[in-house]
Amino acid sequence: MPEVAMPGRAMILAAESADFVFLVFWVQILALVVTAHLFGMVMRKVGMPSVIGALLAGLVLGPSVFGVVWESGFEWFLPEDVGQDAALSAVSWIGVALLLVVTGFETDLGLITKLGRPALWVTAGSLVVPLASGIVVGVLLPSVFLDDGAERLTFTLFVALALSVSSLAVVAKILSELGLMRRDIGQITVAAGMGNDVIGWVMLGVLTGLATSGEVSVIQVLSTLGGILAFGALALTVGQRLVDVVLRQVRRRGGSLAAALVVCMLVMLAFGVTTEWLGVEAVLGAFVAGVVLNRSRFQHEDVLGHLEGLTGALFAPVFFATAGLQVDLRLLNDAEAFWWGCVILVVSIVFKFVGAYGGARLAGRTHRASLALGAGLNARGALEIVIATVGLTVGVFSPTAFTVIVLVPVVTSLFASVTLRAVVNNWQDTPAEVERLGREQALSRNLVVRTSRLLLPTRGGPESIAAAQILHFAWPPEAGATVLTVGPRNIEVDVTPLRNVLYERPLEHRQVRDDDPVRAIINESQLGFGVIGLGAIDYTDTGMVISPLVDGVLSESPIPVVVVRRARNLDRPLPAAFSRAVVPVAGSPVSRAAQEVAFNLSAQLGTELHITHVESIRGASAGLPSLLGRRIMPRMGSNVGQQVVGQAMALADELGATTRSVVLEGYSPAEQILRLMTQIEADLVVMGAHLRRVGGRPFLGHQVEEVLRECDATVVVVLIPFDL
Repeated sequence: MPEVAMPGRAMILAAESADFVFLVFWVQILALVVTAHLFGMVMRKVGMPSVIGALLAGLVLGPSVFGVVWESGFEWFLPEDVGQDAALSAVSWIGVALLLVVTGFETDLGLITKLGRPALWVTAGSLVVPLASGIVVGVLLPSVFLDDGAERLTFTLFVALALSVSSLAVVAKILSELGLMRRDIGQITVAAGMGNDVIGWVMLGVLTGLATSGEVSVIQVLSTLGGILAFGALALTVGQRLVDVVLRQVRRRGGSLAAALVVCMLVMLAFGVTTEWLGVEAVLGAFVAGVVLNRSRFQHEDVLGHLEGLTGALFAPVFFATAGLQVDLRLLNDAEAFWWGCVILVVSIVFKFVGAYGGARLAGRTHRASLALGAGLNARGALEIVIATVGLTVGVFSPTAFTVIVLVPVVTSLFASVTLRAVVNNWQDTPAEVERLGREQALSRNLVVRTSRLLLPTRGGPESIAAAQILHFAWPPEAGATVLTVGPRNIEVDVTPLRNVLYERPLEHRQVRDDDPVRAIINESQLGFGVIGLGAIDYTDTGMVISPLVDGVLSESPIPVVVVRRARNLDRPLPAAFSRAVVPVAGSPVSRAAQEVAFNLSAQLGTELHITHVESIRGASAGLPSLLGRRIMPRMGSNVGQQVVGQAMALADELGATTRSVVLEGYSPAEQILRLMTQIEADLVVMGAHLRRVGGRPFLGHQVEEVLRECDATVVVVLIPFDL
């Protein structure tokens, strides 16, 4: 009697098969991630980029090592199953998409233009020379490197592209580990690396379109290139505005990190779908998505860190290790394939080095700097592997060619790291570099004076111009500013004077129609600003701290506020420069914030600052100030005043401020500050305070409020919310 198949038997078998597929999949992911991180850790120990460790992990787990040592185990671990390959490949491609989003975040399109001639020449030389050599190699390579049915011209162009590009991610990693990222040589290398990446992705899109079309024609090239250019133009204009609108709404609704990450993922997927529809790899769309997301000033400040953490912990190791899995060094047993593989490696190193070195020399760089550029730009990484993977996927590269091309970033990254380290040993910075790096380092440590955007609410009065002048001279020029006017629809405010003050600074003017200016300012301040600058009208004789508007903002502001109260009886904006200023100091963060404003102001205007510390005394008359030069020490009391003033003087020297030091003794700090201002005829005082709310009103501290009441000179108060 024939056996009758039960209907549920097929379902059971299918379920068991699915369970096996998922078991193998999770084992693959676990093995790849663990091994990639272990090998990456070893590479970092010896001064190599961790990406090399991930590639080596794939080589070890692939047919080259694991497949030889334990053949049956390897067949279980990496079975020849289409569904199994698809699952691992999907995770791998998500990994490279995320990696390219992160790379896009780190790409500053303005940097290439800013560095100008050196970046242009180095970029051109590092691309054109190896591209030409790659074409020659592609023409001469034997057929064992071509996939069945591949066009020789398309294959040659893929080889040339693979040998000509650099990896911005690997270059940046090496420079960072060597401490060269912010030096001139590092900036030019990064700019050239950016140029390599951008041009490389565009060329990859064109070549992928040619490979998948099955023919090579001028019309096809122009069509593919036109689609890429149109996509890039729309992404950086219309797409940028849409991303800004969405991220702005995220900020308005609380600005959670989770919501910002959701927007990043959606933009990445949308751009990837668009480029895939255009016949170009989705990873190009992911790269552009990263650029657009990073350019939005409404972007959450922690998004990049979380993307890097997620990508570096899981997805990037899987991608690089998966690429290594597909490398079978046994294919190089053939003598012809082995020696031609060596030729490819030598050509990729030598001509990349020659091109970058020659471009640097033409740009006027020194011999040593040119050597460093040639060494650094030899590093390959993600883009090289993507080119190899795409070439294999679209039927251009044979497995042998894929193996050799994937070996290129491993060898060249090792070469770049070792040679660059040797070239820059005992590197001497120029005086200009030393000054710039010192200023950048100081800026990175600042609490308030940073590169985040400035918010300047205005009603058009001279007090707003005074606030704009203080912020303009105290903040770095790369910090953009938003001038905000709030009022009924029939009220127009002339912001031309503010535009004139904030010249050469990224600037926008926003008009908000709202009868509640305080609420409008607070809502705007939540959109990614670093500080609010408020010009204050003097209302201190009414019992208010400063003025109704300023008091209202201070009562609710979630970010630091710089309040500028103009000198009394002044019928014009602030003077072009202050002659002398008093800066009370204490060993607190709010004091440090005020020092940042004052010292940067002095560095720009040449204002002489009197750094002042007041020590409280009991049972004696207040001591008179001693003005005996740069440093004046207390006649009695502890060394606290000396230490506090010394720290402030060190910061002043670092920022280039003109200073004198004064240590006072007295019952009332405010009284001593006011007396000193009268004695030296100071026209400015800069103070710091915690922004606290007491009984529904802002409380700035007795000292600050007394100075505001009694001082006739210009008063700048730097206020930090107590909960920051």
